[in-house]
Amino acid sequence: MTDYNGVIKDLIAGKWVNPEDKRKYGIPIKKIEIDKSLDGKESLLISQLHPNQNLLIVSDQFTHKALGSRIYKNLQGKVKADEYIWESPSSSIEGVEFLRKKINDYDGVIAVGSGTVSDSIKYATFLEKKSYSVFATTPMNAYTTGTASISFEGIKKSLVAHYAQGVFFDLEVLSMCPKRLTAAAFADVICRTTAQVDWLMSHKILKTDYQTAPYSLLALYEKDMIESASLIAKGDIEALALLTRISAIMGLGTSFTQTTHVGSMGEHGISHYIDMFAKDNHPGTSHGEQVGIATISISKIQNSILNNNTPPIIKPTQIPEQEIIQKLGHQMLDTIHDAMKTKIFDEKRAEMINNFFQKNWLEFVQPLREKMLHYDIIWNSMGECGALRTPEDAKLDSNFYKDALRYARFIRDRYTILDLAGDSNQLDGLINV
Repeated sequence: MTDYNGVIKDLIAGKWVNPEDKRKYGIPIKKIEIDKSLDGKESLLISQLHPNQNLLIVSDQFTHKALGSRIYKNLQGKVKADEYIWESPSSSIEGVEFLRKKINDYDGVIAVGSGTVSDSIKYATFLEKKSYSVFATTPMNAYTTGTASISFEGIKKSLVAHYAQGVFFDLEVLSMCPKRLTAAAFADVICRTTAQVDWLMSHKILKTDYQTAPYSLLALYEKDMIESASLIAKGDIEALALLTRISAIMGLGTSFTQTTHVGSMGEHGISHYIDMFAKDNHPGTSHGEQVGIATISISKIQNSILNNNTPPIIKPTQIPEQEIIQKLGHQMLDTIHDAMKTKIFDEKRAEMINNFFQKNWLEFVQPLREKMLHYDIIWNSMGECGALRTPEDAKLDSNFYKDALRYARFIRDRYTILDLAGDSNQLDGLINV
């Protein structure tokens, strides 16, 4: 029988050694299973992790049809469980509060697919101090994270929650999920390149934390995954297993670093901007689709600046307050000033970094270049996978998207290539290329 779990087995056993720091690493999830089919295996998987518990299986109308009904049927007479089909799922605090009441009489919960169901259950069970496991219906990375993306009055926040007891991927089920969702999952992990370059650059400029363990793990499979992009689009089981494995590892990154920086830097800031400010003009694109489009944009900027042997000249940071008030509203100013506190360059700080760049630019950019995928590799592989690559693909207004590139750096405290480009007066020129 083919083993699709790869290095994940060693992580669960706490035996994987990071070649960078020679330390052993484990993960808080007790069981991750990636298999061609899990049909008929559900009761064993669940009973091992939720012994003698009264469980509620939660799906939505789509994931119930894809997998939830099968799970419930296969548990009959073997595991004490009821099912609930959430007709109007919402990954909002209101949705979470609704679920807290639904699960009140149960010991634990089995979530069936979708980011909305999974994140809402993750946070609801965290607040209720109940255990949960999840059966995936897409190959995305959110299932293995310990954080939940929940909206408060329309603004999404990444909240500390807890990890699932078990995460289960049935590859035959994943092969049947909408191709758009598979492509979005691909986009949401190929952003490794832009996130790692941003995070390492932040570490080198601002002395922020930086850790290598997640990237050592992702490097085991990234090249093969990229080369399998067209097979992933066709639903090939072996190729889907690669994508699923690397997605699971990407999600686990937060368990090693205690931060989402590992896979969420400039490209995610752009996606957050779209979700926060597009409002009625939001085209309905998913998080992964937006991250994919933004990854291409960030890659172009990173490749342009960091492959140049001449260092940029940093100017004192300018926050365009009047533009921000006009575009985002006066209420955002306090949030922006708070987010920018640690990464604002005044005259003295700008002079210091410019002196450093003049003396050490090539030494500074070399490790960044080593971590950076070439723009063409990202563009071509995302095309082969069927992912959205441009705002036009997403039916996203091009002027609004340029604003996202221009202003996204102000709404998060993470230092990225957008900050370097903005402070060196290159951002507008690169946006308009």
